Amino acid sequence: VQLQASGGGLVQAGDSLRLSCAASARTFSNNAMGWFRQAPGKEREFVATISWNSGTTVYADSVTGRFTISRDNAKNTVYLQMNSLKPEDTAVYYCAAAYRAYGGTYPREYRYWGQGTLVTVSS
Repeated sequence: VQLQASGGGLVQAGDSLRLSCAASARTFSNNAMGWFRQAPGKEREFVATISWNSGTTVYADSVTGRFTISRDNAKNTVYLQMNSLKPEDTAVYYCAAAYRAYGGTYPREYRYWGQGTLVTVSS
């Protein structure tokens, strides 16, 4: 499975961005998907996850109420809508496919990873 993330860019605080992650395999629809991010000098951290059927979503406290994860299984694509962006959201954002139908908050629970897309939020 190959994952291709896109949609990053340079925005100002308060702006919005939508990230997309396209998967290469039809098995995409059987697995949970997640978004993680890694800021310079920091460890990779969990952002959001969505179950195989979109029935369950989980968010990091830092993005709850501002970010929304969604998926379109017909298009093998997962999205991350990011609103009210803050400078502390600046990071490389990675999409990942979980081993199971329901994902968790740890990177070890994810089998495949995209290449990352950079989001920079200026103050």
